[in-house]
Amino acid sequence: MDCRELNSTEKTRASKLLNEINEIYQDIREESIQPETTGGSVENTMILLKEKSERGDSQAAFLLGQLHYEEGRYAEAEIIFDGIKDEDPRALYQLAVLYYDGLGTKEDLSKAIEYMRTVAFWDSSEVGCIRYAALYNLGRSYLEGFGVEASSAEAERLWLLAADDGNPNASVKAQSSLGMFYCRPETLDLRKAFSWHSEACGNGSLESQGALGVMYLYGHGVQKDPDAALFCLKEAAERGNVYAQGHLTACYYHRKLYSRAAALGERVCGYEDISAIARHTDCLEEYIRKGIAIAMFYYARCLQLGRGVLKNRDRVKSYFTQAARIDPEISKPPGRKEKKRKERKKSRR
Repeated sequence: MDCRELNSTEKTRASKLLNEINEIYQDIREESIQPETTGGSVENTMILLKEKSERGDSQAAFLLGQLHYEEGRYAEAEIIFDGIKDEDPRALYQLAVLYYDGLGTKEDLSKAIEYMRTVAFWDSSEVGCIRYAALYNLGRSYLEGFGVEASSAEAERLWLLAADDGNPNASVKAQSSLGMFYCRPETLDLRKAFSWHSEACGNGSLESQGALGVMYLYGHGVQKDPDAALFCLKEAAERGNVYAQGHLTACYYHRKLYSRAAALGERVCGYEDISAIARHTDCLEEYIRKGIAIAMFYYARCLQLGRGVLKNRDRVKSYFTQAARIDPEISKPPGRKEKKRKERKKSRR
């Protein structure tokens, strides 16, 4: 995962919004002088959108606020969104995000929850797909106890609404989150987990594609299928899923493809900015860390035994130590983890 690639990806959001604005407003496309930089294009577009919004164009007002938001001018975005929040659920949603994260303003979780709930249950068809995003965020708040009293049951209820029976136009993140939700010890139901990860993967979720690979690999919620596991893990790994990359490193090692295991493991060991990877791939940081730990463990085994790479005792110790620090579970034999999982399942009967 190249840091330059991450930075480049994050810089494209304003450019995509500019293209969207130009598609909506032909006159802006014609009146804008071709700038030498994206910054110049942004300033010109802001001026033209402001003129339109002052003439009563509500769409231009929202896009102006959104452009400020994408440029990191959160205080300006807040003022614009606040002025149209009663008529435009998108503006209310963006305000909720600003208050959730304290972007350009003081963090206000009660206001964020109130606004997000209003969007989620906005009594009008004009709310569109943003309703599902609001439901997803509310569900996450209830799961984590973020601004509300924690409740797994309420998180599940809200995510089921957001997932909308697997509707590809609903929240794919909610579909994937349900897959993760049913893998938790407290809410374990691996068949449901497999079903929701399948829905989310079919709708483009990178997180769920990696999870499906692991489920096929170990027969969790589905019959073991090594070929399907390898296919899912390879596809997800190529798309940047670090959890899949870690398990793929392990697969290569156990299949005695040591050179592949060592090469992939070494690459994953070089990952540093987990937060940036999470933003780029839309995968959970927890599973990115697990993927790195798994890759470190198996790369250390390669270094220790000279499989696919020259032996290096100093690096072996370093990587084993780092892997155990990142994810203590990595040092436990797979049999012990599987035994514990079965014991938990029996205790729930």
